[in-house]
Amino acid sequence: MPKNKTNSGAKKRFRLTGSGKVMRQRARHVHKFQERPKRQSRRLVNDVVVAPADAKNIKKLLGK
Repeated sequence: MPKNKTNSGAKKRFRLTGSGKVMRQRARHVHKFQERPKRQSRRLVNDVVVAPADAKNIKKLLGK
């Protein structure tokens, strides 16, 4: 049987924790930080857990 391939778009956007949770970055955390309030910039730094409804599909894309 051929090997499963990891979806290259998913591996750039999501990561798995040691306990198996799927983490993602917050939206708008890419560029133009000088135009945002500092409070918003700090809030966007932390990664968040993906919604449970999406986690199963994302794990499949990551090959887990």
